[in-house]
Amino acid sequence: MQHVDIAIVGGGIVGLTLAAALKHSELSIAIVDKAACYQTLDEKPTARVSAINQANIKALQQFDVWSHLQQDRANPYIDMHVWDKDSFGDIHFSCDEMGSDALGVIVENQALVNALSKAVEAQPNVELITAGIDRVLAGPNQTMLMLDNDDVLSCSLLVGADGANSFVRKQAGLPITFKDYEHTAIVANIKTVEPHNNVARQAFTPTGPLALLPMSEPNVCSIVWSQTPEQANSLIALDDVAFCNALTAASNSVLGTISLETKRAAFPLTMRYARQWAKDGVVLVGDAAHTIHPLAGQGANLGMQDALALAETLNDLKASGKDIGLYKHLRSYERSRKTEATKMIAAMDGFKFLFDGDDLLKKLVRGIGLSATDKLSTIKTAFVSHAMGL
Repeated sequence: MQHVDIAIVGGGIVGLTLAAALKHSELSIAIVDKAACYQTLDEKPTARVSAINQANIKALQQFDVWSHLQQDRANPYIDMHVWDKDSFGDIHFSCDEMGSDALGVIVENQALVNALSKAVEAQPNVELITAGIDRVLAGPNQTMLMLDNDDVLSCSLLVGADGANSFVRKQAGLPITFKDYEHTAIVANIKTVEPHNNVARQAFTPTGPLALLPMSEPNVCSIVWSQTPEQANSLIALDDVAFCNALTAASNSVLGTISLETKRAAFPLTMRYARQWAKDGVVLVGDAAHTIHPLAGQGANLGMQDALALAETLNDLKASGKDIGLYKHLRSYERSRKTEATKMIAAMDGFKFLFDGDDLLKKLVRGIGLSATDKLSTIKTAFVSHAMGL
């Protein structure tokens, strides 16, 4: 039986970020995932991407992760354009207004996982274990993981970084609240006639928001089109040409006519919020603790900030000689990150309510709000700073 200080279940962006942030720690770490973290990328970009903000980019640079990123699978975006379809509401954000060279970077999820994996594999305090978990046995001083390769791993702290349907969360009995957003996200990569010019675009339509995220190829974008389930089903049922025609219309032909680069995929959107994020020997990060609507593109960033905050807490506990597995020592992490997650969930609920539907009064409020914000530099700067994680 092998023992480590920390066992991280989940070798995705958040779990690997936690391990990378503990690079200089004396804590021993095992990352357990049923699939290998590093995966060879397909020749063409996939549609599963994230908009990583400047705060998290700086952290990844600090941990020597960013240098491992395959640069042709990541693309900085320098401007944002948001508008309300069939309304006068319109707003632009520019990196120049913030004195930065970019607002953030659109990166393929697997490309970022690969970069993190390469960095973490070089850490002497980390071991990557490719195995599933059959059982979790919690004891007074340690937790044992019964792996499906017949090995047993014990740890002082078990970290659930294993996504929205977290096995760790369920095994620990940590309660969760959830709500159906009544939206389904359609994702795909598209090719456009006009170049995107490294501008991230979002259109609010009566049936849900459409995001056009600029990829490294000048005429390729990744889309996240959140629609009511009924509308999403209708769009998925269309042939490729009809779907692209509908997408071109929804985007006001801002990039000209559209064709598909990848197959379409659809995912129901659900808000999840763990009412308790930790107990003796167990703690949650990322989607295991919360999931939010993708309309602001902040899900991955929120999870990465969880990982960075937890790493800081664990480093402080180790330095002061305190038990990293005791719930009372993890409460400060839980309180601070629950507060941030609650704020983000509330903000997404507010945005979804305000920008949902074609009620005339709502459209008037949206139009006035977007146009006024575009002209008020102080408020606009605050919005951009928040989006950049600063």
